[in-house]
Amino acid sequence: MSELSPYLEFTADQWGKLRASTPLSLDEDDLERLSGINIELSLDEVVQIYLPLSRLLNLYVGASQELYRASDTFLGQLPAKVPYVIGIAGSVAVGKSTTARVLQALLARWPNHPKVDLITTDGFLHPNAVLDERGIMERKGFPESYDRRRLLQFMSDIKSGAPEVEAPVYSHLTYDIIDTTITVAQPDIVIVEGLNVLQTGIADGENPLFVSDFFDFSIYVDAEVDDIRRWYVERFFTLRETAFKDPTSFFHRFAALTDQEATDTALGIWASINERNLVKNILPTRERADLILRKGADHAISRVDLRRL
Repeated sequence: MSELSPYLEFTADQWGKLRASTPLSLDEDDLERLSGINIELSLDEVVQIYLPLSRLLNLYVGASQELYRASDTFLGQLPAKVPYVIGIAGSVAVGKSTTARVLQALLARWPNHPKVDLITTDGFLHPNAVLDERGIMERKGFPESYDRRRLLQFMSDIKSGAPEVEAPVYSHLTYDIIDTTITVAQPDIVIVEGLNVLQTGIADGENPLFVSDFFDFSIYVDAEVDDIRRWYVERFFTLRETAFKDPTSFFHRFAALTDQEATDTALGIWASINERNLVKNILPTRERADLILRKGADHAISRVDLRRL
């Protein structure tokens, strides 16, 4: 007898057959724009993995919209526009940002929910000055480095149907919060992407809620730790030749590193910050996701686990 699991498991080929007649609405130019650093996303993978996922989410969004309409009819109110919220979690360098961008592009092409916004929780990190003051600059990305109160208020406003909600913006160039905001104005879908969006911890009396309490559907992008470590080092090398060369970059000092120095530096940062955060805070939330995208060593998704209803 096989071990009972809350998930239905699909190989990439099995999952791909669930696409049905969903049309491919992206081309090679779109993929080049949507792909992340050192992530070569192919049209084949979009067809096999992301089209079935967009079809599933389209069905879920449609059912949610009908439920809201039924509730408003019962209450005798005009239909309220409350976005469907999708959370995407996973480690640094695992490719969750690429997943989020591809889903945003595909979901926006469905006729019943054309407005899809993407928000990253990086914008809700405390400014560097605050992290320095609290002595946790080396723990950026850990749960305590986020302005949890502001993030929860943002999620609450989104799910309350507020006409406009402002989200702060983070710059990966300056490695800090910048003086600008993104306006979220009642889209059909909001995708919230971040390291710890499925993390719970301990609720306090002031904030008994968690970010994931506002999600209608959640995704975890998964891979072996050894593979993610290698991808992180490869990404560091790419950034050394690109973004780090910008004099305004927070990491400009890394641009002149030799190959060995770059390898040692990347592995040091990974071990002291990112792997610790992954093992302690991120990976334990994997089984809280509604869907898990499991990647192989080549960055391609090899298995999909869908939580049973």
